[in-house]
Amino acid sequence: MKQLIQNYKTGELALVDVPAPQVKSGGVLVKTINSAVSVGTEKLMVNLAQQNLFEKARSRPDLIKRLIDKIKTEGIMEAWQAVKGRMETLQPLGYSSSGEVVAVGDDVDEFKVGDRVACGSDLFATHSEVTWIPKNDCVKIPESISYEDAAFAYIAAIGIHAIRCGNLTFGSKVGVIGLGLIGQIVVQALKAWGCEVVGYDLDLRKVELAKELGADDATANRNEMITKSKLLTNGIGFDAVIIMASTTSNDPMELSAEITRERGTIVACGWVKLDVPRNVFFDKELSLIVSRATGPGKFDLDWEIKGNHYPKSLVRWTQAGNMEEYLNLVAKRQINMSKIITHRFKIDDALKAYDLLLKKEHPYYLGVLLEYDENKRSYESKVVINPKQKYEKKQPVVGMIGAGLFSNVTILPCIKKIPGVKLKGVATATGISGSNVAKQFGFEYCTTDYKEILKDPDINTVIIATRHDLHAKMIIEALEAGKDVFAEKPLAVSEEEVREITVAYRKSGKRLMVGFNRRFSPFAVKAKQLMGDVGALTINCRINAGFVPKSHWVLNKEGGGRVIGEMCHFIDSIQYATSSVPSRVYAEVISSKDGQITNGDNIIVTMKMKNGSVANILYTSIGHKGIPRERIEVFGNNQGYIIDNFTEMLFIKDGKREKIRRFNIDRGYQNEFSLFFNTIKNGAPMPVDFSEYLYTTMATFAVMESIQKAQSIAVKELFVV
Repeated sequence: MKQLIQNYKTGELALVDVPAPQVKSGGVLVKTINSAVSVGTEKLMVNLAQQNLFEKARSRPDLIKRLIDKIKTEGIMEAWQAVKGRMETLQPLGYSSSGEVVAVGDDVDEFKVGDRVACGSDLFATHSEVTWIPKNDCVKIPESISYEDAAFAYIAAIGIHAIRCGNLTFGSKVGVIGLGLIGQIVVQALKAWGCEVVGYDLDLRKVELAKELGADDATANRNEMITKSKLLTNGIGFDAVIIMASTTSNDPMELSAEITRERGTIVACGWVKLDVPRNVFFDKELSLIVSRATGPGKFDLDWEIKGNHYPKSLVRWTQAGNMEEYLNLVAKRQINMSKIITHRFKIDDALKAYDLLLKKEHPYYLGVLLEYDENKRSYESKVVINPKQKYEKKQPVVGMIGAGLFSNVTILPCIKKIPGVKLKGVATATGISGSNVAKQFGFEYCTTDYKEILKDPDINTVIIATRHDLHAKMIIEALEAGKDVFAEKPLAVSEEEVREITVAYRKSGKRLMVGFNRRFSPFAVKAKQLMGDVGALTINCRINAGFVPKSHWVLNKEGGGRVIGEMCHFIDSIQYATSSVPSRVYAEVISSKDGQITNGDNIIVTMKMKNGSVANILYTSIGHKGIPRERIEVFGNNQGYIIDNFTEMLFIKDGKREKIRRFNIDRGYQNEFSLFFNTIKNGAPMPVDFSEYLYTTMATFAVMESIQKAQSIAVKELFVV
């Protein structure tokens, strides 16, 4: 299918062929009929991407601060790789569209095939021929409304929500600053709700259109706007002013303060400077509200992605409700889009729409629509990117499932350095990410259906780098398909999954490796060699993991939490250092009253190993970023070593000190993948016995049980099938 994208690194826009998305639970598959260009927001995004690196940095000082923090904790190379990975990511454009439902997720009752829907989402309602939309991000279109008008529902919801933020009532006197696309919709909605409205814009054409669409008055002159605010309100001033302008000037804020009555409200919706003129605000006791996008539900993953609902008695108007209200006003002919829609382009000519937005002579445009040709639409889930290559039977031929930032920055660069490994297919949830990865790393094809990878006869090795809750299912299916498997950690997120993997692994006779990379770090390998076999050890691992908000997928069902999803790394590291496996664990978490902190992310685990060793794991999300992320201390037989963030190691034995430093962090990824593929080439056993993965995984479950029961828990052994 065709999709409009932008390269964030170069700023280049392109219409590309990518695999169509698959229908998933929680949403619907929609064939796009029209999509609306948000001329303000999308122009800003395109302009930002077309800036050079210095200009990008200057416009986003918040990201520069994050980069500096990452350099302090991770080192220059890792920080640069992360920046490079993000810069090379292709960005989809568009977020407001309309179309017809062509497939429905298993758990969706609100829609059926054939429903006409308006869609809105920064992530999903893109300029593409087919989209998967979460059910809360789309609403049904009344029969009397065209797809063209409905395509603006999400954009209009921004203005509807801004009006609601003003707490306006019938007869309220309102000023609207900025009469662009959303400003014209806001003027009409305010009139429909019984308000008196005066508009202001520097463009006389927009001023005249606002009058034609029902504004009580409008002007392009600042002084006239001040005068009109007094005339309409008998000298009192507007009850509220809604700022819909987009400018770096502070004039909209200063003008709003001047024309708003005492104890009135200013709602800032557009991209404007917000330097509050304190004296005026103080004298009038003004309220300033910065409206947030389309309303409640937006930015709430539980609502938007998981499809949860708020009680109507507590949250009357969500994003979906605001979209429906716009459609309702259009159906009643209280909002007229016919004169707001100024340009239409076929999707094949989409780049011309952006040429219009970026012209220096500032041509007149408001509503810009993209139209999709039903006869040219593609639903193919697989797109060939590079010509077919020849594959030898004994060489590793890789199919990859999941290719997010970690895969792009870490996994694939490691694999590309290994001679004799061929990359054939990559499967991703979105076609744009798969297409980008395929082009960047030389895969033959990309697909949105991971089963294409499993049924490909050339592919003998599957890399699984999806979200954690999908690992077990895909490991089992790949083994059953006769593939060797490398799966990123964790192995599984439940005991039942571990049992099922064990059965599939033993039955398949194939190789399975899990991405516990730290045991392959040059420091870990060197330290183990220097220590030798000294019996029971005492170990302390400290992980300053960094804060993750509670809404993050790692902490939800998809991730299984940070104990299962990341602490497993350090349990495996301890197994490697001790040449033993855990027998018992005891865990305690903090009891914070801060609602933003996840107590389970701040935990101390004591672990007894079968060979008598004992280890302590301190894992925290509330440490300072200036403190290095990881530190491992190992002691035994009057010797020991300290590994500091995998850049430095100190080894002491018999009073002699040996210190090793590296410029860059090396957590063992390259060694890990080299060993994995060498065993496949040579037909050798995997470098880590499968039973160790079981112990590591079951130990994480024991930690979770210990937290719940506040007692020591024995690690279950699941080796008898």
